[in-house]
Amino acid sequence: MDILEARRLLSEHGQQQLLDYYEELSEGEQASLLRQISEVNFSAFHGLKAGGARKLGELSPVPAVTVSEIDAHRDEYRALGLSALRAGKVAAVLLAGGQGTRLGSDGPKGAFDIGITRKLSIFGQQFANIADVTREAGVYFHVFVMTSELNDAATRKFFAENDFFGYPAEKIHFFVQDMAPSCDVHGKILLSEKGKIAASPNGNGGWYASLVRSGDGRILESEGIEWLNVYAVDNVLQRICDPVFVGATIKSGFGCGAKVVKKVSPDEKVGVLCLEDGVPAIVEYYEMPPETAAQRRPDGELKFAYGVILNYLFNVQLLSRTLEKRLPVHLSFKKIPHIENGQLVTPESPNGYKFEYLVLDLIKLMGSCLAFEVVREREFAPIKNRTGVDSVESARALLEKNGVML
Repeated sequence: MDILEARRLLSEHGQQQLLDYYEELSEGEQASLLRQISEVNFSAFHGLKAGGARKLGELSPVPAVTVSEIDAHRDEYRALGLSALRAGKVAAVLLAGGQGTRLGSDGPKGAFDIGITRKLSIFGQQFANIADVTREAGVYFHVFVMTSELNDAATRKFFAENDFFGYPAEKIHFFVQDMAPSCDVHGKILLSEKGKIAASPNGNGGWYASLVRSGDGRILESEGIEWLNVYAVDNVLQRICDPVFVGATIKSGFGCGAKVVKKVSPDEKVGVLCLEDGVPAIVEYYEMPPETAAQRRPDGELKFAYGVILNYLFNVQLLSRTLEKRLPVHLSFKKIPHIENGQLVTPESPNGYKFEYLVLDLIKLMGSCLAFEVVREREFAPIKNRTGVDSVESARALLEKNGVML
């Protein structure tokens, strides 16, 4: 893209401010800015101007394979899952692009030390969980680690310093999450420097597109990988590539599976797996009307009972088709440093929007999803805060309850 093409494009979308300081830039900085402009999806910013919250379709409860039903078929599901693992058809994707800021750390969240009498990082505990599966299966599976521009170098260094937590280094692949531009409340894209568009990681929903763009998609094809188990970094009880979960999803014939737990209350801050207009979908807790969340069945159980724990199993063939579709954009109102009148402004209150794609939106594109219930105390110990609910404290207590020495 040359400067004339850029001016035409920006004029068409009302974003001419991106070239306000173009003449002040070096030749290399000018080329970089033009490249950044050529990569922007401007349609998302038109959508912002239209505004409005997501309009929900008709919601109904999703059928789930309950804990008791899983126990009744556990041997069958495990055999199917182990067979797929031993054939190299299953791999894992760790979503690890976040920082540990809310935990009081400026490093990758996965590097945070949750140990008491010994060093134990979140990454380390999750790879200990993986070791349970690899010992049972007798094989190692590929693990793709999604980092961000903020923590990629630090994450790679931490893995190397910790000898990849005893896992074969050649089976671990790092790729960087794509970035998305940020804008002000009027939809005008901001500059973080005179020659650099303000951008932030584009949310966990862009993981597959980022993986493919990184070149790691070739590994999926060459290795014949058919299923990807995607999981979040902040849950230290995650069971990764769990053979029973893998086998149950394969047995179901569905395009994906989601591990779920029964909600402890109507207002628990977890996304709810349900049917929206007859199609499996996840409705975030802040999108679900309170009166709907509070509905109960005749037996007293919540009608919309199953919360997701960000542990999904996706069919790779179906995922490949989603690259041709555009995921909905979610807006996050944040404090965004930016260039204003030639000077860097660091706002004290939220001043603009960051754009994110969420992994939960992939569920609807799959067309079918197995809700796989797990026991909360065994598989759900999220670390989102330093203390209190879903914290380092609560996760440590659950780890100790599960026999993990801290």
